[in-house]
Amino acid sequence: MTDFTPCNGSGCSHFDNAPLPTALEGIAPNACRIIRDLTLLFEISQIVAGNLEVRETIQPILKQLCTIIGAQRGMINIINRETSELPIDESFGLTPEEKSQSHSKLGEGLIGMVGETGKPIVVSNISQSEHFRDRTPTPAEFNESDVSVAFFCVPIRTTQAIHGTLSIERVMRRGEPTDDDLRLLTLIASVIAQAVSVRQSTQERLQVLRRENERLQEQIKNQFKPINMIGSSSAMRSVYLHIEQVSTSATTTVLIRGESGVGKELVASAIHNASNRKSKAFVKVNCAALPDSIIESELFGHEKGAFTGAIAMRKGRFEIANGGTIFLDEIGDISPATQVKLLRVLQEKEFERVGSQTPIRCDVRVIAATSRNLEQLIEEQKFRMDLYYRLNVFPIYVPPLRERKSDILQLADHFVEKNSLAAGKNIRRISTAAIDLLMSYHWPGNVRELENCIERAVLLCNDDAIHAHHLPPTLQAAEPASIQSRSTLDSALNSLEREMLIDALKATQGNMSQAARMLGITERIMGLRVRKHVIEPGIFRQATPAA
Repeated sequence: MTDFTPCNGSGCSHFDNAPLPTALEGIAPNACRIIRDLTLLFEISQIVAGNLEVRETIQPILKQLCTIIGAQRGMINIINRETSELPIDESFGLTPEEKSQSHSKLGEGLIGMVGETGKPIVVSNISQSEHFRDRTPTPAEFNESDVSVAFFCVPIRTTQAIHGTLSIERVMRRGEPTDDDLRLLTLIASVIAQAVSVRQSTQERLQVLRRENERLQEQIKNQFKPINMIGSSSAMRSVYLHIEQVSTSATTTVLIRGESGVGKELVASAIHNASNRKSKAFVKVNCAALPDSIIESELFGHEKGAFTGAIAMRKGRFEIANGGTIFLDEIGDISPATQVKLLRVLQEKEFERVGSQTPIRCDVRVIAATSRNLEQLIEEQKFRMDLYYRLNVFPIYVPPLRERKSDILQLADHFVEKNSLAAGKNIRRISTAAIDLLMSYHWPGNVRELENCIERAVLLCNDDAIHAHHLPPTLQAAEPASIQSRSTLDSALNSLEREMLIDALKATQGNMSQAARMLGITERIMGLRVRKHVIEPGIFRQATPAA
């Protein structure tokens, strides 16, 4: 900070022993003030150029201003648009009590008037102003009768708006002009205005982003998600949206399509549980598991004596599901004869038991599912086109697991918790190497295959983490042998060593001593190995809750 004593108005001593610079010839009486102002502007330019943080810019500017021009007090008040108040943003020379008592509102008091009108105010002698009636005089006012304290207040404004005020109190000789100080403060206020404008626009943008984030969080919170399904990928959110939309209708027929093992039955269950039929029966029929000779009897029931072995009347699945929902899985595998009768149920809402000619009305919501290409079956004349259009009223496509890899870890964690509880084990995590294998595998069996892999891994695991060697061999060779990278023995050993070090540090939350004991090596060797593999133990430490 430049050490400079401003002119006291009784004569300038800065050039007594040296000739005036050429630029200042003819203006000797104002030379000290010019140097003072230039010095101040230079200091402020240095502050602005060296700081990007607004808070670190405004406070030094105010301090430098008050120091160089000899102000006893200074304040920067920024307008709060919500409360119409001007709280003190930065101050110089004020005690904590004075800061707490300095409270202005727009239009009230001198600061409030400047903040509202944007016009500067100068009080040459505050001891004679009613606005400073309760103020304690300064020592200079007590000791010298020819001095007074002047008050300057200028607006901090840009072309768009008034952002606040800059005010100072300064001891001056009686009769000393105030115009030069006013112009200087106005210039400095314009510099502060740019910084405040940037801060306010940044705060406004942050506020908009915060509100948008809160809106999105609320939207996500209120977004429909079936309790029996796991996954938050965009592909699954689309499935949830379709479930929510179709569940509002109690009669719309739904066709769920997707590969085997993707969870089509869970989608059907979610539709039923979200509809107004949830209090009624949800009947599941796997059409591929029933032979053609009995599927008609299973679906529609039979009368006593209708065929050999029919010793009693039996209700079919449609009759049992009356008022509720029937789920016909693998609908593409039913015979042409059954397709005809199923078409009648969809069209007429009635059927006949095998061996009976009495029609039975039914109020059933039909949800069908298939992993087969129905369009190709229609071309091959293995599936009726009219039945296809009756079933395909509201299609829902469930994506395969390879198309929603962001859901793999959520599903894996769920299956680890489920199977470890069933096996009586305390498995808490999946190792990094195992995660890499899970994420690189293409999962032809989809979620069902993932569940089976995790169940096997839980049974093989003897500690608190699932490792890569617990996973099936099909995952160990996730890539074809022809494109696997050829690694040397050293690189393979280094990879295994790094994996073991990371697992030990994870298990001990970054404690090097405990990790060394777990691996059966000394702390010195542990340190050497960690440095060799460029592992940072600190990232595995959990944050300690504040007291």
